[in-house]
Amino acid sequence: MKLKPATLRDVAQAAGVSLITASRALGNPDIVSAKTRERVRQAVEATGYIPNMLAGGLKSKRSLTVAGVIPALSVTEFLPVLQALTSDLAREGYQLLLGEAGYDPAREAAVLDTMIGRQPDGIVVVGLVQTQRARDRLRRSGLPVVEIWELSDRPVDMSVGFSHLKVGSALGGYFVSKGWKQVGAISGSDPRARLRTEGFKAAFGGHVPMAVVQPPSNLERGRRALAELLEQAPGLEAVCCTSDMLASGVLTEARARGIRVPQDLAVCGFGNTDFSAHTVPSITTVHVDGPEMGRLAARLIMDRCRGKAVEQSVVDVGFHLIERESTGGTA
Repeated sequence: MKLKPATLRDVAQAAGVSLITASRALGNPDIVSAKTRERVRQAVEATGYIPNMLAGGLKSKRSLTVAGVIPALSVTEFLPVLQALTSDLAREGYQLLLGEAGYDPAREAAVLDTMIGRQPDGIVVVGLVQTQRARDRLRRSGLPVVEIWELSDRPVDMSVGFSHLKVGSALGGYFVSKGWKQVGAISGSDPRARLRTEGFKAAFGGHVPMAVVQPPSNLERGRRALAELLEQAPGLEAVCCTSDMLASGVLTEARARGIRVPQDLAVCGFGNTDFSAHTVPSITTVHVDGPEMGRLAARLIMDRCRGKAVEQSVVDVGFHLIERESTGGTA
């Protein structure tokens, strides 16, 4: 037999208080005594009552939720961002609701339509919103929106991230400084990875053989991409990968072929994922401060919810190169 969910009336009866007192104890606890709050709390525990957040939200005009849209949940580089965002929102009494766009502009637009319809108190999008229709719809919604992991001089609302083009340019300059002549690139086909590769090729100059993989990146695709590159350029000296996961796949394929890293082939990744310092050899990579992006996004949303003016709507968190064993550095 299915049990009926407990109601606020059940809580009031269990606590021995009026319905309005029980409501105040849960929704506006500062106006009731500590003794009453404790009785109501115990009654909630005893009855298993779960407050109707939708009903409360209609009264307060707050849902206590923030919607997040991410390209793929399997991308390890995004995890520190989401962890910091979730933690900081939770401290303010908010929950993060996630939707996955699958690197598909149409799917992203559909997810955003659903999220807007749920009326969260804000929306955080990993990457720039890809379609003009979705951007216009977000602006018309009036909700605070933060696009993270990428920068724009014309964000939907607010932006916290870094320049992927500059990341690629910095890596190209690094490869030039190392004196490598025969270099290749392994890139995801998504817009951010393409920007990093574009910056790399422009800074390096000359011919750069490429292997392009579908996102999300994984170790298998990194292995296959190196095999493809070696067919194009058997004398390859170094390879630049648009993710640490691809770089890890390159290390695996190189080891299987008896290619020494970095003596025969130098390898560089991106993202400074938690495993990159612990592979053998450790992976040279680009660090971006994911937790800081998450914290800043949460702060911007909360400030807007409180009616505070946002002094800086576009924040560049920057990046830096970490040189490790895979390019001849130290662990």
